[in-house]
Amino acid sequence: MIGCFGLGWPIAAFKTWRAKRVDGKSLGFILLVFTGYLAGITMKFIEADSSIPDWVIGFYLFNIFFVTVEIVLYLKFRPGRIISQDE
Repeated sequence: MIGCFGLGWPIAAFKTWRAKRVDGKSLGFILLVFTGYLAGITMKFIEADSSIPDWVIGFYLFNIFFVTVEIVLYLKFRPGRIISQDE
């Protein structure tokens, strides 16, 4: 599930970057997902039975990277932000 859901984030980030618009996106939702991934990573470390991290952390890190990209793009292209001619 985390792999399939996670594939949507690179696609969403690419579409946001191409369109340079964030219509229909919610910063609150994106931050909620970001928090969820951080909680997932934290739980994997808390519940670890050994010193070797769980392989699922790789999926979490991949997803959190692209959610972070989506947050940056949202802030760059957010509604009400005036984009200068130089950008």
